[in-house]
Amino acid sequence: MIISLVAFAAVALVTPLLVRFLGRHVFPVIAIVPTAVFAWLLTLVPAVSGGEIITERVEWIPTLGIALSFRLDALSLLLALIVTGVGALVLLYCTWYFRDDEPSLDRFAALLLAFAGVMLGLVASDDVFVMFTFWEATSVLSYLLIGHAASRREARGAALQALTVTTFGGLAMLVGLVALTVAGGTTSLSELVSRPVTGTVAEVAVALVLVGAVSKSALVPFHFWLPAAMAAPTPVSAYLHAAAMVKAGVYLVALLAPGYASLAVWHPMVIGIGGLTMLVGGWRALRQTDLKLVLAYGTVSQLGFLILVVGQGTRDAALAGVAMLLAHALFKAALFLTVGIVDHAAGTRDKRRLSGLWRRMPWLAGFATLAAASMAGLPPMFGFVAKEAVFTAQLEAGAAGSPWAWVGLGAAAVGSVLTFAYSARFVLGAFGTRRGAEPTPVRPQPALMSFAPGLLAVASLVLAFTTVAIEPLLDAYAALLPGPADYHLALWHGFEPALAISAVVVALGALLVWQRDPVARFQAAVPDTVDAGRGYLHIVSAVDRGAARLTTFIQSRGLPGYLAVIVAVFVLGLGGAAAVNGTWPDGIRLADDAAQPVIGLVMILAASAAVVVRQRLTAVLLVGATGYGMMMLFGTAGAPDLALTQALVETITIVVIVLVLRRLPKRITERRAVVRAPVRIAIGALAGIVMAVVGVVALGARTQPSVSEGLPPLAEEAHAKNLVNALLVDIRAWDTLGEISVLVAVATGVASLIFVSGRMGGAPRLDAPRRRSRLRPVPEQADSMRAPRRRLADRPDETDAAAEAASTRQTWLLAGRTLSPRNRSILVEVLVRLLFHPAIVVSVYLLFVGHNAPGGGFAGGLVAGLALVARYLAGGRYELGEAAPVDAGMLLGTGLFVAAGTAASALVFGLAVFESTWFEFDVPVLGTLSIGTSTLFDIGVYLVVVGLVLDILRTLGAEIDRQIDEAGPDAVPADPAEATR
Repeated sequence: MIISLVAFAAVALVTPLLVRFLGRHVFPVIAIVPTAVFAWLLTLVPAVSGGEIITERVEWIPTLGIALSFRLDALSLLLALIVTGVGALVLLYCTWYFRDDEPSLDRFAALLLAFAGVMLGLVASDDVFVMFTFWEATSVLSYLLIGHAASRREARGAALQALTVTTFGGLAMLVGLVALTVAGGTTSLSELVSRPVTGTVAEVAVALVLVGAVSKSALVPFHFWLPAAMAAPTPVSAYLHAAAMVKAGVYLVALLAPGYASLAVWHPMVIGIGGLTMLVGGWRALRQTDLKLVLAYGTVSQLGFLILVVGQGTRDAALAGVAMLLAHALFKAALFLTVGIVDHAAGTRDKRRLSGLWRRMPWLAGFATLAAASMAGLPPMFGFVAKEAVFTAQLEAGAAGSPWAWVGLGAAAVGSVLTFAYSARFVLGAFGTRRGAEPTPVRPQPALMSFAPGLLAVASLVLAFTTVAIEPLLDAYAALLPGPADYHLALWHGFEPALAISAVVVALGALLVWQRDPVARFQAAVPDTVDAGRGYLHIVSAVDRGAARLTTFIQSRGLPGYLAVIVAVFVLGLGGAAAVNGTWPDGIRLADDAAQPVIGLVMILAASAAVVVRQRLTAVLLVGATGYGMMMLFGTAGAPDLALTQALVETITIVVIVLVLRRLPKRITERRAVVRAPVRIAIGALAGIVMAVVGVVALGARTQPSVSEGLPPLAEEAHAKNLVNALLVDIRAWDTLGEISVLVAVATGVASLIFVSGRMGGAPRLDAPRRRSRLRPVPEQADSMRAPRRRLADRPDETDAAAEAASTRQTWLLAGRTLSPRNRSILVEVLVRLLFHPAIVVSVYLLFVGHNAPGGGFAGGLVAGLALVARYLAGGRYELGEAAPVDAGMLLGTGLFVAAGTAASALVFGLAVFESTWFEFDVPVLGTLSIGTSTLFDIGVYLVVVGLVLDILRTLGAEIDRQIDEAGPDAVPADPAEATR
């Protein structure tokens, strides 16, 4: 099973590339994957039918008991066969459904194949949380597939609606699954069913799980998302909304029924909601004129029918339920694919505009009639066999004393009348001849396009005569539920009550078809007072309005007011909790060093001053003073690693803020402050006090030994003497991987705010002749150099002196000549030239000694970043391009790849992810060298940090420089002090 899932994922990844070469003919190629898996699954049918269960397990998160556990029993094998078999036919159908110029065809093909793999993983998963992962993945992929035509507002809205509803249900289901696993002591679904949880926990948990199943299978009150999803291409409707995704809820109910059908909450939710959905869906289907919407509401009705049957909780109902599940997948997928062909041929799906297609498309009309007959429950179709079994199971359960069985039987009978009516109206509307109407002109369609619906429709006929071949597999699941095993699937059981019910259903259904005009007038007269779709829109609109009003209220005073609200809520909430706390430490040590109180006082004064100053640059420097004070506190507390990192981060932060200040006004505000200084000081002081109190309370609340006591032995196992670095790159490497991923996201976000179109490449560079001569600026810089001279035109002596200095001054940096004379400093150029390469050497040194001494990839990357900052500040954006002629994005991606690759490489050695490995080898002169995978991981961190700093310099520095240059001389401040604006 794992190999099959990997095959789906791998082929889906390369599908966009294949589309470039094959176009729409890629679909038969990628259909090989589900076809091969389907063939393999068929070979398992005899063994699974005999009671054998196929299992695979790979440990994933052992500490939580979560494993990549897969299990193929009778139920999951049946669903897997449907997913792969129908999936292969739908992919093949796409070959003729789409044109080569279809927008985003590569993405669609990859997503549809990926969905098939995800759905296969869902039905085969035995671990609760692995199953839920696949469950949510189906929602995300369906969102992308429904919204394939992204230019259409209808498609985008339908996709978002489907995602919102199914995700809401999924969250409720997750809570229920967690409760079941905690109470049951296992994450295995099969064990939770074989040893069911009981009591109140089970009632509540199962109710929440059923909410997820109801939302996924589009049952009332969540049914509205499925008809709206018909905005998707027809292959999506045929697969996701007929044979695959919507079956997930039915599958989950069928899976849990053997263990939890006896709960008090089960039958009211399953049979009550299922029966209501069958009636609502059938009623709405009769009102539709769009063939696709007829099938959509019919699908809603049939899903309610399926839930109603598989949730009954008896052996015969289970047998009937899985038979109906198979029948539904066959006839509904065939009918959806038929609608796609009709739409392509006639250019419409409106049955009011269709007439006489049976003459033009006789084969397709025949296939559609077979599939519709199966849906209506007419002999000799497999749908009839399954529906007969349903009626019999409900009658027997009712006779055995189950009141809910009678409810289910009534809903099934009335719903079947509606099903017959809309099935007949579908066939007559699509292929019949309307009185007085001209035959609808059609465009010829490829004959092979009818292959998939034809095969599915014929299968519905053949299975009715070969039930003996498939019943062992279906019965292997049904045997898990209580009840005698006397009933068997067959096309003819003689004259029995179920046959009489079927006859009445057909008669009443035919009456509705005959009297369709009066029925339509009656339906139009019935007020449509309850509409779940409108209710959803009202809820979403109310949430949007409430969010907008709350946001306006909170942010009405701008960023200062916004921050004041956040901090005030923090102070009141956490401060109130700390005030009522009764756990305090026995003693409080105010300082470990005599210098710490003095440093703390300086930090307090700097922070207070930052609140009242009006100049942005002054405020930045004061805030930086608090950061450097924290660095000194770390140093005096015996934490050199933290002190080094704090100093480097603070320096980089100040540089970045100063770069941003060039695009902000010099003064913090030209108007009266939104929040007065005393209030700001009070809020800040209270926040600091609350944090101090929280720290004291946290220390006093400790009842167990500190986790730090166990870290030194772990560091020794990692061959490390620097505990901090070992913690980052070995013990808690998962956290570090997440943090550097955030850094990559931050760099991407910053770049997206500055660059309007594209962000590929590095900072601008001098051309080769300019680098060799080191004399003249590049043409792009000429205007920025001439601008200051124009401002000094009324002082010709100074201008001449500056020009003479520019022509004679030594160039210590490659791009020094690109700066105007008034912005150059020979002292800075010399210092940067002398210190840059030693700084890079120091950064590399810190990288490699970090495992045993203060340093590491993060600190080393920051030192290299500061060296690049110095080159940029001394020589401008062209100097940055000469110092680092690489793409920052490549550095970020390479660093993340190296870090993640190192984590996964442990699997090659048979170890867990992130488990360290060491290599020792002798080097002449240097002696024995030892390098571990944690060092390789640290190299990835180093590259990410360097890439981040380079990307920020390129965006907030070089790009803003270019924008200022393009703005012209009037936009460049004449006063050097204005550079902070």
